[in-house]
Amino acid sequence: MSNTLGAYIDFIRIRFLTMLAYRVNYYSGILIYTLNIGVYYFTWKAIYGGGGELGGFTASQMTTYLAVSWMARAFYFNNLDREISTDIRDGSIAIQFIRPYNYVLVKMMQGLGEGMFRFLMLMIPGMAVAMLLYPVKLPTAPSAWAGFLVMLFFSFLINSQLNIITGLMAFFVENNEGFMRMKRVVVDLFSGLIIPISLFPSWLSGPMNYLPFQAITYLPGSVFTGRIQGASIWSVLGIQVVWFVILLIPMVWLYHASRRRLFVQGG
Repeated sequence: MSNTLGAYIDFIRIRFLTMLAYRVNYYSGILIYTLNIGVYYFTWKAIYGGGGELGGFTASQMTTYLAVSWMARAFYFNNLDREISTDIRDGSIAIQFIRPYNYVLVKMMQGLGEGMFRFLMLMIPGMAVAMLLYPVKLPTAPSAWAGFLVMLFFSFLINSQLNIITGLMAFFVENNEGFMRMKRVVVDLFSGLIIPISLFPSWLSGPMNYLPFQAITYLPGSVFTGRIQGASIWSVLGIQVVWFVILLIPMVWLYHASRRRLFVQGG
């Protein structure tokens, strides 16, 4: 058991070291994410005008929400769906399936290794730059920090699950490029990254409360900005845990179904 666990941990380490070899790309990523924050900051600044609230957000909270949401994306974002799709198209998935490990779990470990690199080399430096350029206010309550960091980890898990599910769809549609593009747009929009969910019309925001996307960005961002405090933090964390468990079902089912359906297109 310990040897098996050590092998999976090695996948985290190897992916981290691989990303470290291309760390210059992430220095430019800091600039790109900072520019994204700036575009939305000045847009919302013009919308707020003299002040007030929109969707329960003050102008100060909105600035902080934008900064932490984009920098959190730097941590939880990965291309596991595209990696899986590529493995299927070039036929290397056949070799992956006969190796003595769980393919999906390996992908999760690789995604975690990439996420850890992004956290250290992109998210933390990027947040520091954003604080220098924009009026970002950090939370002062220890519970807010603890809740946010735990929720950030679950944001990674849930986003990775959606990516793996989308990637495994390539077994059934052969080319899932359209699914991957649609998934990325849906996640960015419905997770609250582009527009906080509380600003959506009621006919749309209501159903979104029953979808997993809010658990990726909107709920952690609301905790970080202080809109959700105290015991309510653990309630919204519970929402993330529930979605993590629910998404395990289609992910595991697709994995086992794909093993029965496997046919090699290339290689």
